Amino acid sequence: MSDTAPTAEDMIKYGMYIDGKEVPGASGKTMESDDPYKRKPWAIVPDGSNDDIDAAVAAARKAFDTGPWGSMTATERARLLRKLGDIIARDAEELAQCECRDNGKLYREMLGQWQYLPEWFYYFAGMGDKLQGDTIPSDRSNFFIYTRREPIGVVGAITPWNSPVLLLIFKLAPGLAAGCTFVVKPSEYTSVSTLELAKRLDEAGFPPGVFNVVTGQGSIGAHLVEHPDIDKIAFTGATETGKRIAASAAKNLTRVSLELGGKSPNIIFDDADIEVAVNGAIAGIFGATGQTCMAGSRLLVQKNIHDKVVDMLVEKTRSIQLGDPMAEATEMGPVANEPQFGKVMEYIDVAKAEGATCAYGGQKDPELGGIFIQPTIFTGVHNGMRIAQEEVFGPILAVIPFEDEEDAVAIANDTRFGLAAAVWTENVHRAHRVAHKLNAGTVWINAYRVVSFAAPFGGFKESGIGRENGVDSIKEFTETKSVFVELSGAARDPFRLG
Repeated sequence: MSDTAPTAEDMIKYGMYIDGKEVPGASGKTMESDDPYKRKPWAIVPDGSNDDIDAAVAAARKAFDTGPWGSMTATERARLLRKLGDIIARDAEELAQCECRDNGKLYREMLGQWQYLPEWFYYFAGMGDKLQGDTIPSDRSNFFIYTRREPIGVVGAITPWNSPVLLLIFKLAPGLAAGCTFVVKPSEYTSVSTLELAKRLDEAGFPPGVFNVVTGQGSIGAHLVEHPDIDKIAFTGATETGKRIAASAAKNLTRVSLELGGKSPNIIFDDADIEVAVNGAIAGIFGATGQTCMAGSRLLVQKNIHDKVVDMLVEKTRSIQLGDPMAEATEMGPVANEPQFGKVMEYIDVAKAEGATCAYGGQKDPELGGIFIQPTIFTGVHNGMRIAQEEVFGPILAVIPFEDEEDAVAIANDTRFGLAAAVWTENVHRAHRVAHKLNAGTVWINAYRVVSFAAPFGGFKESGIGRENGVDSIKEFTETKSVFVELSGAARDPFRLG
């Protein structure tokens, strides 16, 4: 790596995307996007303002109310969704590289993700024209009653830095299929891949105003949430931020869906295939450098196999290859940004102060430096510790022993979160029994960190409101309208209609 800082001329320059055009921000201000591996800026994006949010919302409202998008049939929208899927498949390598530079994720992981993302558009393209209403048997012989599912309107999507486009597409694919328009506020740390996606929507032929992207600091996201012309907010991010969004959106009774944090239990019983379960535990917490809402950050291990599991964990973790996210051999990259690096390091200190034992890691990587943190394993953890109750969002695993099935379920559910969980056992009865008792929106059996466009994703308790993906998700972007049709046509007493 060169130590020479790039000049503005060396960096890629982007505009925000409003009403089908790439435009600068109203203020003319810009901000840099940093490569977390090289720790240098590589792109320049607009630092937007409330004026830009207003312009984007106006464009989305016009596209929804009076533009060609609002008059398209679901079948016509589906053609555009399929075309967009094809374009993303064509450009997957370029888009994966872009996202790696923005947040430090492994290229091979991001390439697989981008190659999979078209399936969301194909799936929801096929669902849009299946949004059927019902005919309702009437209690009055002279009335015919039916329902319609209609698009909710203009959606404000606020997305995080860890998986910016994947978590956007969880919202975008069903929302577009339903007929909504979008204003997207990506994280200020990872705006570039969303702007690249905007170019692909334009190429696919989506009308102006259907998809708008405003980049900038978090304050403009607050303006988006409170905007009176926004019909729904779809947010992925931290739980505390989600609570503030829900409170702000309530001022206008704006609908919300919130995919929030987690402190997910990964439970290994003594009858599990131990090696497979340990591999699953490692993938569940150290994949994506632990920066996923569904990270298996609490590893619950039955006491009689606890020491064996910890020994295997440490041995396998010791061999994890840290390094350049673009290199094929790299298994874990850096933390995505400086503030998150500081937060994770603070939690390591908290865990030690609370009496947890650091079985491996627990420090900045001494060879790579920068914002690389060693994959870290803490033992001697009980469920009352902060390291077991608060979302760290980094490569930190808390190992907690349990006695039996009842104890495992009690510990697993003893959290304010309920996003995901996993059960590792060869006993099919236990697998389903425990899965049914866990308070989590997704439960894996002998697997971890698997999602699908066809399966609903979301959380219990403080892990969120609503569901993304699957049949349930498209309904989140619609309103149900009841229509009463009077059949007799006869004159009536106006005070006794019906």
